Amino acid sequence: MTTLVRRNQNWLPSIFNEIFDNEWMEDAKKVPAVNIKESKNEYTVDVAALGMEKEDCKISIDEHNNLVISMEKSKENKTEDKEYCYLRKEFSYSKYQKSFILPEDVDVDKIEAKVQHGILSVTLPKISETERRNPQRVIDIQ
Repeated sequence: MTTLVRRNQNWLPSIFNEIFDNEWMEDAKKVPAVNIKESKNEYTVDVAALGMEKEDCKISIDEHNNLVISMEKSKENKTEDKEYCYLRKEFSYSKYQKSFILPEDVDVDKIEAKVQHGILSVTLPKISETERRNPQRVIDIQ
């Protein structure tokens, strides 16, 4: 019985390596993954926010009624040593911003968000069909 053994793990042709091993592909890997779900009562936008805290995230509605999600984090390892100068000092900075066009049935006033287990979750409650068709309301006079 003959056993075939693949000795070279790089079995893709070199042209694929040139296409998929670029700097622009490296940059694309740094963009957080986004999942968008819809249920009967709401939409949910989940953004990978590894290492981010609540204070690092900002969610807003812009002048065009778009949902804007921004994340920004900077980190610097500080060491105080008067005897030496820095030959290497590590720090990192990451910033991400993405806009989403909101569907007409989103209740903008009831949007909620939370950061938990490295995921930023934004909940977008839906307005009922009746509320959309009949936006009239009675204003109390004081």
